[in-house]
Amino acid sequence: MTNSNRALPGSDDILRVVLPNGITVLARENFSNKSVVIGGTLAVGSLLEPDDKQGLADFAAAALMRGTRTRDFDALHEALESLGANLNVSGGTHSTSFGGKALAEDLSVLLGILSDVLRKPAFPADQTERLRGEILTALKIRAQDTRSVAFESFRSLAYPAEHPYSRSMFAVSESLPRLTLDDLHAFHAQNYGAQGMIITIVGAVKAEDAVKLVAEHLGDWQNADQPAMPSVANVPPLPEARQTFKVVPGKTQSDIVLGWAGPSRYATDFQAANLANNILGVFGMMGRLGKTVREDQGLAYYAYSSVRGGQGPTPWTAAAGVNPKNVQRAIESMLHEVKRLTTELVSEDDLEDNKANFTGRLPLTLETNEGVAAAILNMETYGLGLDYLRNYTEMINAITREDVLSAAQKYLSPNAYALAVAGPELNA
Repeated sequence: MTNSNRALPGSDDILRVVLPNGITVLARENFSNKSVVIGGTLAVGSLLEPDDKQGLADFAAAALMRGTRTRDFDALHEALESLGANLNVSGGTHSTSFGGKALAEDLSVLLGILSDVLRKPAFPADQTERLRGEILTALKIRAQDTRSVAFESFRSLAYPAEHPYSRSMFAVSESLPRLTLDDLHAFHAQNYGAQGMIITIVGAVKAEDAVKLVAEHLGDWQNADQPAMPSVANVPPLPEARQTFKVVPGKTQSDIVLGWAGPSRYATDFQAANLANNILGVFGMMGRLGKTVREDQGLAYYAYSSVRGGQGPTPWTAAAGVNPKNVQRAIESMLHEVKRLTTELVSEDDLEDNKANFTGRLPLTLETNEGVAAAILNMETYGLGLDYLRNYTEMINAITREDVLSAAQKYLSPNAYALAVAGPELNA
């Protein structure tokens, strides 16, 4: 192993301990500054909410910071401000995420506040109603944003109606006003617990001390009724092209989202697919899509592609924002680039340039404690191993042109896809 690889986080400088109540703690020391960063997830997400209460998991997660049984809203945030610290919690499909930062000397206090927030939320009526209004306002704004509408519409085409990834902001807008304080209390009491929780701590604190502090504040957390997080079903390839055009009045731009159900992060060909996506719509000024659709033809204000690679078959999409009169030409051009990627081997130069892009930007993501904590959390979440970062360059360099083509052919198709366009009337 090279000296440069040893500078990356690895099994010899990441302490990993699983507490008796099921919390996995990962700590790495960095005494180059006086701060410490925490980040992590709980095994609570929208997969656990009833079908008629969509948005409940996210609503509950956001409401945790609105006050606890020992600290009201003002006291909670004054406690953080007095330390110069921050703490946030947000919901998701598979998990609820949290993160925070403080001076190393205040780590115990920060963990105490985190414990209070996660374990003893009060869901105060005034703050909860204010939060509900904020969320509904944000949803109304998104419903007038053509890019958001296109992505929401894409999901309903790409995934079966019963699949959790097909859920949209429109369903949440309908159910959120009906959610009660009792719903929030019941969801928290049933689903929040230590089992499956992951917490990373990176900064100016001894790793052993960090683990002890987590055990002190969260080691006695138990919930005998906490359910296991369900998995999500794989999605078969689309048998044909599916299209929808949504009119958003008063807009001058159309947004296009074209895509498929992509690989999960657990897929053995995820990095090959990730590299294919980089070539398609990320590298340089947004890859082949950016060059062809935006630069050469001048059809788009932006054009890019994205593969998420989460815990299930999350979307692989190509997107563009265009003048409404250019919609059809832009779609044809995007599909042409998809066809190229699925029928032709990429050139050796393209492959090597994109590999260098992957390996070259890795150190940049690890320049801060936040970046290191996020990387360690990602390794633990997806079972990548503590030496994943040290093996990363070798793994990326082992990907072949044939691997890239195979991954593209497995997940993409220029003939069977989900296409959503949102904007003004196309003949306006």
